[in-house]
Amino acid sequence: MHAELLCATPFSFLRGASTADELFAAAKARGYGALAITDHGSMAGIVRAWEASKKHGVALIVGVQFELQDGVRLVALARDHGGYSALCELVTTGRRAAGKGEYELGLSDYEGLALASVETLLLPPNISLAEQGGCEGMVRWYATHFPAGALALALHRGPADVEHLAWLRALSHRHQLPLAAVGDVHMHSRERRALQDVLSCIRHGCTLQTAGTRLFPNGEHHLRPLAELQALYPADALALANAIGARCHFSMDQLNYSYPAELVPAQLSAGQHLRALTLAGSQEHWPEGVPSKVVAQIEHELRLINELAYEHFFLTVHDIVAYARGLGILCQGRGSAANSAVCFCLGITSVDPTQGHLLFERFISRERNEPPDIDVDFEHERREEVIQYIYAKYGRERAALAATVISYRSRSAVRELGKVLGLAQDQIDALVRSMAWWDGRNLIPDRLAALGLDPESKLLKRFAWLLEQLIGMPRHLSQHVGGFVISHHPLHTLVPVENAAMPDRTIIQWDKDDLEALGLLKVDVLALGMLSAIRKCFHLIENYHGQRWTLATVPQEDTATYDMICKADTIGVFQIESRAQMTMLPRLRPRTFYDLVIEVAIVRPGPIQGGMVNPYLKRRQGLEEVVYPSNDLKAALDRTLGVPVFQEQVMQIAMIAAGFDAGEADALRRSMAAWGRHGTVDQFEKKLMNGMYERGYPVDFAEAVFKQIKG
Repeated sequence: MHAELLCATPFSFLRGASTADELFAAAKARGYGALAITDHGSMAGIVRAWEASKKHGVALIVGVQFELQDGVRLVALARDHGGYSALCELVTTGRRAAGKGEYELGLSDYEGLALASVETLLLPPNISLAEQGGCEGMVRWYATHFPAGALALALHRGPADVEHLAWLRALSHRHQLPLAAVGDVHMHSRERRALQDVLSCIRHGCTLQTAGTRLFPNGEHHLRPLAELQALYPADALALANAIGARCHFSMDQLNYSYPAELVPAQLSAGQHLRALTLAGSQEHWPEGVPSKVVAQIEHELRLINELAYEHFFLTVHDIVAYARGLGILCQGRGSAANSAVCFCLGITSVDPTQGHLLFERFISRERNEPPDIDVDFEHERREEVIQYIYAKYGRERAALAATVISYRSRSAVRELGKVLGLAQDQIDALVRSMAWWDGRNLIPDRLAALGLDPESKLLKRFAWLLEQLIGMPRHLSQHVGGFVISHHPLHTLVPVENAAMPDRTIIQWDKDDLEALGLLKVDVLALGMLSAIRKCFHLIENYHGQRWTLATVPQEDTATYDMICKADTIGVFQIESRAQMTMLPRLRPRTFYDLVIEVAIVRPGPIQGGMVNPYLKRRQGLEEVVYPSNDLKAALDRTLGVPVFQEQVMQIAMIAAGFDAGEADALRRSMAAWGRHGTVDQFEKKLMNGMYERGYPVDFAEAVFKQIKG
């Protein structure tokens, strides 16, 4: 089983032209046993490669490659967990020493790899006879510091392959370094060569006409069939590549992430401390006695948090929120955290769990076994104080923001591709102006025709074909809006860390989806301008009227306020200032806070496309009778007049009417957002429909519910 030891993905940024999924699928089809992902100075794509490896049954070798000098590259592959940590630390060192998107390492920085559990290869370029002398010094340095290493042999059916092999053989004998075969792969198939050329031109800032030798001379940098490799490479070089691959047995499953423990008093366990804080908070909220329903909910949540070992996570979020509140910074947890009584008692949210019908399983699910997602909004003007508190408390070594992968969308892809193909600037500008960010790939010919261009011309057909491939390709890493990853151990033992564009910020090389795939916890420290406005209003009210309000004590049912809302006088009012919301407000005529909750939720694609809006409005106005499919579902649908509006209601319907358990219901909810990593709702259709039929629910109700879910 062949092991390919040198392969770049799109996370080499403007180098690799095939996704990890495409690469591993091709490797499987061609009989490869292992594939090393070795992006340039980066491990940003390694989690996606790991997922593709599991999907297609081809072993992943975790690695990275570095540019040394004169075109010479060093390839490093992790043999075990220690080797992986060494690679992460080296990438971190190089990235932290350079500006955003770059790395700087001296030869002495690489020498530490010789002591780690790392396989190394040195790849001299395929160069002319006159240039070969310049590489001798690099090979000598490598042989001195990496005597157990190898020279990488890359052959791509070029005119100088015979001479190149002879030169490397001579270097091998002189420096006692064996040859290992590598493909220097940049794409999964030869057909992707055109896109690879485009990416190279974007990286070098040139057009296809002026690129010259900056492009590969042919399409051989793809995953070639084993028979071709055996005909092209010496048998000993292929055998050594396979032997090196066999020695690299590290798997991403071996990563050991642990959350900071310093927030727990020495005499207590994390569970005991969390329970004490939660119960103290409950006594503050209900000084005359905690309702029995809330006590039961708190106990249920604490048991599940303990079972899944998330205590430290909750304690960390509580610590951050307590710090902000201590400085008078307004903050508020939102999203699924509002489903938690524990979050309310800890002061993370201001949502009283007794006032709603929320499902804790949307927040944490035993069946899903994924980290909870706690988003906390802080005042926009003061969030930086909170961010710097986190850095100061845990240090740059243990706290960093998650990354966000910026990929090509239609407009950015049109701009870059147009320049590469040499389109006139006015044509590029006109095409960009004609496109919306949500436009799909198949609209390009229509856009071209609308501008008076001929989409059937050779150049523009090529443009449309390449554009379809470029859209969605990663362009660079940016920082997440506020997702912090905090670790008990230095982060660089887990994932490379690099500088962000903003000063005093560092980010890890993985985005939120990668964190989720590995089960790592992040705290979302987000900014909301409206909170700054509210805090200033609180100060004005206190100064002029002597009334002190908080988010939890603002009077909710002020008649004059609702009179304004019913007139759609809501410009500048958070959540209900859009044109669609202002159109709905006079029809729905909200008079309570819960009416506003429904207002915000109902003006969304799901309820609209699911045909839920008009039935709800007619029932609210008394024009249609309020009916329920069954008495069992009345509790779930009572507050929305028998019409399912919220995702929690869909979860309850699935559990009550179709026999889903809590984990299955949450998986259904997640699929409603059409997140690519979690599949689509279609996989639930049969179970949902059959479950409702078996329990005697009308066909039209079952179909209406599923229609809303798909919407």
